[in-house]
Amino acid sequence: MSRITRTFNQLKTDGRGGFIPFITAGDPDLKTSEDLIVALARSGADIIEVGVPFSDPVADGVVIQRASERALRNGVTLGDVLACIAAAQKKIGVPVVLFSYFNPLLQYGVERLACDARRAGVDGILVTDLIPEEAVEWSRILSEHELDPIYLVAPTTSDARLKLIAERARGFIYAVSRAGVTGAREAMTHDAESLVERVRGVTDLPVAVGFGISTAAQVRDVWRYADAAVVGSAIVKEIEACAGDDDLVGRVSAFAGGLSADK
Repeated sequence: MSRITRTFNQLKTDGRGGFIPFITAGDPDLKTSEDLIVALARSGADIIEVGVPFSDPVADGVVIQRASERALRNGVTLGDVLACIAAAQKKIGVPVVLFSYFNPLLQYGVERLACDARRAGVDGILVTDLIPEEAVEWSRILSEHELDPIYLVAPTTSDARLKLIAERARGFIYAVSRAGVTGAREAMTHDAESLVERVRGVTDLPVAVGFGISTAAQVRDVWRYADAAVVGSAIVKEIEACAGDDDLVGRVSAFAGGLSADK
């Protein structure tokens, strides 16, 4: 049983929703990212998503695009990201999901990545642009290295594809709250709740909802019908706003902690 599965089992036992913050590794720098992972774990994160900076993040809105650009200007590589996670995992026990586009992973080498990611303390990998029809070998390799292959589903995903994704996935299903790119929104649509109901019809895996969640009220609303809420752009925006502040880590972790304050 993976740490991700154990985490969701504990959440269910405790009768509470999970909180999954996202940061881009290397923004504003790798040491700060390491400190942020540790601080987020200590401020209530149940699972942490760590993004691999990429030059063409087509699924992301402008906030995360800028974070990737800053990290790439710092020369951050996939190897650096894994080293950052490994350093943070020496201080925490929270599961980490590597969040990436497929190109950097393919360039690194899939077998090598699976081995190095497991050694670094990564628990699952989510690839935004890898379609399930082409992911049989990917899922096999990750499973052999005790890594959870995690997949995205959207309101536009057909029932047939939902079933296929459920067969390929482990750990949890990431339900995108709406069509489009990442980014904070003032209001959530009803698409996410309907999508979670559809996912529950094809799998017993936990479901986390992300894209557009930016307030504590929205997090609580997601907990009504899903197992966890993912917050990305709002946290990355806070990191950007705190640039140059000596207490960036403290301010960002306090902001993230406030989003899940009712846990």
